[in-house]
Amino acid sequence: MPEMPEVQGLVDFLGERVTGLRITRTMVANIAALKTYDPPIDALNDTEITGASRHGKFIDLATTGPHLVFHLAKAGWLRFTDQLTPTLIKPGKTPIALRVALSDGSGFDLTEAGTKKSLAVYVVRDPADVPGIARLGPDPLDRGFSRETFAALLEGRRTQIKGVLRDQSVIAGVGNAYSDEILHAAKMSPYALAASLDRAEVDRLYGALTATLAEAVAAASGKPPAELKDAKRRGMQVHGRRDATCPVCGDTVRSVFFADNSLEYCPTCQTGGKILADRRLSRLLK
Repeated sequence: MPEMPEVQGLVDFLGERVTGLRITRTMVANIAALKTYDPPIDALNDTEITGASRHGKFIDLATTGPHLVFHLAKAGWLRFTDQLTPTLIKPGKTPIALRVALSDGSGFDLTEAGTKKSLAVYVVRDPADVPGIARLGPDPLDRGFSRETFAALLEGRRTQIKGVLRDQSVIAGVGNAYSDEILHAAKMSPYALAASLDRAEVDRLYGALTATLAEAVAAASGKPPAELKDAKRRGMQVHGRRDATCPVCGDTVRSVFFADNSLEYCPTCQTGGKILADRRLSRLLK
């Protein structure tokens, strides 16, 4: 799933590449991906793109008309081409959900792999009209996101810290991969309860959160969409590296599998050498 750093990389690329261009045509290949009807998708045609921004994991293209907002979900991506081909899109026979053609001949497709389709496209007058944006918590890379702000978000939450970091209504932009990386950097178990963290642990987690995301955003900066996924994978210390060697301590990276994803962690760095049982509500094995 694209998370904040990759989404910011896409926003930076689009902001530089498409600002000032007109949208000449929009083509919807997967009607289920379009979540709004007023304004209609055609209201984007003949508008000029005035900028690109990010709200959590949502990408927002502002135009002289409505906003085009999209969320790439788990398996979505943006594929940009400098010379868009005139080939017609056949609904139901392509991974393309939406195609946007631009006035200089370029354009981009929003694509989604797999059978479970969750990619979402919105055409709105105001980004706040998108329910997912309206529910977002603070962005951890905003200047106002202080250690005190973070501590207040954790206070009283008797839930596992891994889930808190991934909850978009609590903190915007962090998903499964970077929550693994943040917790590894903080030397903290994914099953630690948020409300139980002491002052030193909150300090450590806040530092890991902001530093990990800032470094990943910097690594994504300036890269075209085709290179962002590989850059993300290369930067991972534990996520997606099951059975590999932890680069910090040399222990073996372990996984816990759930119904539709997994988490990765290092026992030595994060759980005092103990192995987490492989079920959702596991406690440390005795």
